[in-house]
Amino acid sequence: MAICVVTGGAGFIGSHTVDLLVNEGFEVRVIDNLVGGRLANLEQHKSNPKVVFEQSDIRSIKPDSPLFKGAKYVFHFAGIGDIVPSIENPAEYMSANVQGTVSILEASRFANVEKFVYAASSSCYGLASTPTREDHKISPEYPYALSKYMGEQAAFHWSQVYKLPVNSVRIFNAYGTRSRTSGAYGAVFGVFLKQKLAEKPFTVVGDGTQKRDFLYVTDIAKAFYLAAKTSKSGEVFNLGAGNPQSVNKLIELLDGEVIYIPKRPGEPDCTWADISKITKELDWKPEVSFEDGVAKIVAEIDYWREAPLWDPQSIEKATKTWFEMLTQKVA
Repeated sequence: MAICVVTGGAGFIGSHTVDLLVNEGFEVRVIDNLVGGRLANLEQHKSNPKVVFEQSDIRSIKPDSPLFKGAKYVFHFAGIGDIVPSIENPAEYMSANVQGTVSILEASRFANVEKFVYAASSSCYGLASTPTREDHKISPEYPYALSKYMGEQAAFHWSQVYKLPVNSVRIFNAYGTRSRTSGAYGAVFGVFLKQKLAEKPFTVVGDGTQKRDFLYVTDIAKAFYLAAKTSKSGEVFNLGAGNPQSVNKLIELLDGEVIYIPKRPGEPDCTWADISKITKELDWKPEVSFEDGVAKIVAEIDYWREAPLWDPQSIEKATKTWFEMLTQKVA
């Protein structure tokens, strides 16, 4: 039985990738420090001897880690996200997302894995023109974006110097079940779902016409699997639905009252992945419509019951640093 390693495998996208790999017949070794992930995401596999869980920080993984012995593919999702904390504590983001990636690269190199697939972020493009192609200029707007891009560059450097086969998938806007419910203010779905549960108004940034290229999580997992299976390496693939949806459309589907809050600096009006490369070269295409994806989430809305409830006042406080640091840039 072929072996895969999934870092961040108890998290949002990672746990769905574990599900897919198990269904494909792989033995899966999961590494997660459970800061953002949760063991409940792997509950269905607890009695499966072919799913092994290791609670570790990726920065502590040694090059000769036995978890990587015999591994065919490595999927690297582990890291820390959120914009405001990265502005307030950039060194930690560089440590986790860059040095942590190096630790996983070294373990993959020593294990001679067939493919290392890096979960990159479309935030590396900054305020990009749309649709955004893979050759768009790189312009990170905040430390999280920079750290994810530097992790990607490390992966390709290991490919260049040590001949480790690497592909990178730049995720645009992931959504779906099992997304993180705790932590800093950020992802729109988590904010809105808790507000819906509490029967409070949705806090819409700006006028709600801004669009995001939302892609359902199971479609993301399939794309990563194809990025591992392909004979191609050294490639970057943009990953989105290729069909941006407005925040107002999401509000329409969730159905509720609205409060408008100030637009934030450093955020694009639209994210839109040009997915022509991944559809052509990996024969991948999105399968879950936005309407169906939202319905799947709403069907499991109780998952967000313990999430923090945000209102305009708490959001203003949480994003104070964001406005201070990104409103005026040094020339």
